[in-house]
Amino acid sequence: MSKKSKPNGAEKMKGKEYMKELRKLQAELCHLQEWVKLKGLRVIVVFEGRDAAGKGGTIKAITERVSPRVFRLVALPAPSDREKSQMYMQRYLQHFPAAGEVVIFDRSWYNRAGVEHVMGFCTKEQYQGFLKHCPVVEGYITGAGIQLIKVWLESSDAEQKRRFEARIDDPLRQWKLSPMDLPSRSKWFEYSRARDKMLEATDTEWAPWYILRSDDKKRARLNAIHHVLSLIPYKKVPREKIKVPKRSMKGAYDDQASLKGRRFVPEKY
Repeated sequence: MSKKSKPNGAEKMKGKEYMKELRKLQAELCHLQEWVKLKGLRVIVVFEGRDAAGKGGTIKAITERVSPRVFRLVALPAPSDREKSQMYMQRYLQHFPAAGEVVIFDRSWYNRAGVEHVMGFCTKEQYQGFLKHCPVVEGYITGAGIQLIKVWLESSDAEQKRRFEARIDDPLRQWKLSPMDLPSRSKWFEYSRARDKMLEATDTEWAPWYILRSDDKKRARLNAIHHVLSLIPYKKVPREKIKVPKRSMKGAYDDQASLKGRRFVPEKY
């Protein structure tokens, strides 16, 4: 297969075209941000998928041009001993949005339906209980006026293998390899079955799942942003024209000379 082609035969998107479309979509995200603040909306976006499916890059594309006070990213570590003794959803609930916020979960309570189940970190009863009760809990969440958007990033076996190998060889990506990544590679079909059961149990009318093909990272990121924008009706909020005020000369002095003798960062570049 040509390096310039996707698995389905289409040509990969060129970087210049990608950046042009990304900038347009990120501008729309800024408009959405103002609308969310104005209307006091509460939105949760959940990103799930296999290891190396592209969640981090997709989330970065969404959040890099908006305010972290509006678009809050939540990526929780493994639960502490205290958190393990709590009600399962408890540690996630405290991060839910207030008015005027969009909370993005990089992995979420669906850990129980995926890695915890496949790797044996929860009991069979806990797993089955989650699949049974999760749609009910999400019904309460959406019933309280929070919009819940759930996206599953679907990558192929060949692409996951390629990305793992790239992480092993690249010192800038090695930090992405977690203790769970390589064992998950050998459990491909276990994760597939877990995905299927999760979708069957939790793909509801009030909180549906959306599958995002993610072998082509550029297209996946653009499609993700476009999809989120399409699910949250918004309008462009008029902004007053801003004029930079003139600097007052009252009390003027040489404010650079006063820094003489201070420690400066060496200018190596």
